[in-house]
Amino acid sequence: MENQEDRETEDVGGPESEPGPVTTRIRARFGDASVSTGNAVGCESVIAERDALLPFMTFLRDDPELSFGYLVDVTAVDRLPLDQEIRFAVVYQLYSYKHNRRFSVSVPVPEADPRIGSVVSVWPGANWLEREVYDMYGIVFEGHPDLRRILMPDDFGSYPLRKDYPLHGKGERDNFVF
Repeated sequence: MENQEDRETEDVGGPESEPGPVTTRIRARFGDASVSTGNAVGCESVIAERDALLPFMTFLRDDPELSFGYLVDVTAVDRLPLDQEIRFAVVYQLYSYKHNRRFSVSVPVPEADPRIGSVVSVWPGANWLEREVYDMYGIVFEGHPDLRRILMPDDFGSYPLRKDYPLHGKGERDNFVF
């Protein structure tokens, strides 16, 4: 069992960390400039380009040395208080049963054009996950077979997980029928 001291000295990575085997394989296919790397708590991660998302994700699923056949989660991050140049990031958590490996892909999405390609054609399980991100953050997944609200009413005019959404809401609660 490792102690507290070992965990503190363990390399949790960052943008300057050495690329792991997955990132090395991705760079061999897409080139060094295609992804930025990171490694947090033993899980490799990359920041991928929005325009090449579908071929990128298909490669992660189909390449025999990677075999990320399971999409664990799709979520988003609103980086408004962090003063980032690009406000949103869509984050995909992947898992390879074949190699017992987790992997994270983050894709920056600008506030001025909050659109990204759907990965439902790669992982059908992304259907409801993308709908949830759309409903809570307002990020549109182009090519999604049924992109509509899943948690909020159809006429709800806001996106409640955005950081600029008021903590007590905008008075919508008065319109809910309980």
